Amino acid sequence: MRITGYRTLTTVHRWGRPVGDANGVFADGVVPVPIILVDTDEGITGVGLGSHAEADVLFAAIEGEDPRGVTVLYDRMLRQTFKAGHAGARFGTIGALDTALWDIKAQAAGEPLWRLLGGLDRTVPAYASGLDIGLSEDELVAVYQEYAEHGIRAAKIKGGLDPDRDRRRLTLVQEVLRDAAHGERPGLMLDANETWTRKQAVRHVAEIERTLDLIWIEEPVRRWDAEGLAAVQRGVRASVASGENLTGLEQYRPLLAAGALDIVQTAAVHGVTHFLRVAALAHAHDLPVSPIGNTPIGLLHAATAMPHHLVSELQDLQPPAGLSLDLHVADGAFVLGDTPGLGLRVDAETIAARHTPHTAAPGTPHIRPEQAGRRLLPVTGNPPPHPARSTPPAPVVQEPRPALHPDLDLLVTPRHDERT
Repeated sequence: MRITGYRTLTTVHRWGRPVGDANGVFADGVVPVPIILVDTDEGITGVGLGSHAEADVLFAAIEGEDPRGVTVLYDRMLRQTFKAGHAGARFGTIGALDTALWDIKAQAAGEPLWRLLGGLDRTVPAYASGLDIGLSEDELVAVYQEYAEHGIRAAKIKGGLDPDRDRRRLTLVQEVLRDAAHGERPGLMLDANETWTRKQAVRHVAEIERTLDLIWIEEPVRRWDAEGLAAVQRGVRASVASGENLTGLEQYRPLLAAGALDIVQTAAVHGVTHFLRVAALAHAHDLPVSPIGNTPIGLLHAATAMPHHLVSELQDLQPPAGLSLDLHVADGAFVLGDTPGLGLRVDAETIAARHTPHTAAPGTPHIRPEQAGRRLLPVTGNPPPHPARSTPPAPVVQEPRPALHPDLDLLVTPRHDERT
């Protein structure tokens, strides 16, 4: 089997409500989701979700190779970025290609990826994470009531701008989940998205902990601040969780050496191989691992084989537009199916019918506010939304010479260097 080409698509996740964090909010709830499709000469196509940045450069490292040698090909992609480095969106592209290769490998073996990787149980414990900082209190309650109906008993809210507001909202979510569990106390987490200084983090979390018990505080200070994360870890009762924005084992090592993390996280868009390696590193330090992501399908499969997997993030109960997943949520857990590979299918006609999503701009969660880490006073009320668009989004321009893939029902286009 040989890798013959790749395709890119971009769909959107339509949340139907504002979504965001302390750095900003998408007021319309429309978030872009890039997709990479990798073809083989045996008619098997793998799907990966992640960045498209420098896809041509990275694909050159794996073109013509046997996709089943996925971990070796992963290292080839890293070597392809030797001088420029593999951080940022480039690492997301490596992750998307890597996930597509794992999908191919499992399809070729005729098994779901979770079984190929050695998992015995198809269920993966979940916690709710609504990207909810832009919601009113009534909206917040309604969102977590829906999670609770699926048996979810732990939740992470977005905060970091006003500790009093965070405490009120955590209390509301606790009440919703407790009522659904007939009085059983739920688990609560708070994600500050790197918005505090070290002293602010200790002070604000300690204030919340006067009345609430937190399982963890996530990204209380900058992601690379090993000394700062360790200081927070020593100063609060809650565990400290971080890692979703780290891009490579070399970024985890200083944090683990400093004792800065209690919960080791990885992002779904960074790929299966990255997760497996980070999980092994965490296991060597007797620390639990927890995947992060909007559609963490690849990492859910891998988590079934990790004895120290703690819990995985469940953001929305519906997938992005044009995607279908062989999994469901029940009794507080993701339940993976038996479809060979990831169990991820793409309906490109649905994707083609959408409108182009907005790009990142000031006021979105992708851009750090100028005041982050330098606020003297709490930010009261809901955070400002994404600025209104001055012009309506343009329709998608279809890529040339589409062809219907017979096996996966994927509408695909020729590889990039063959386009006219």
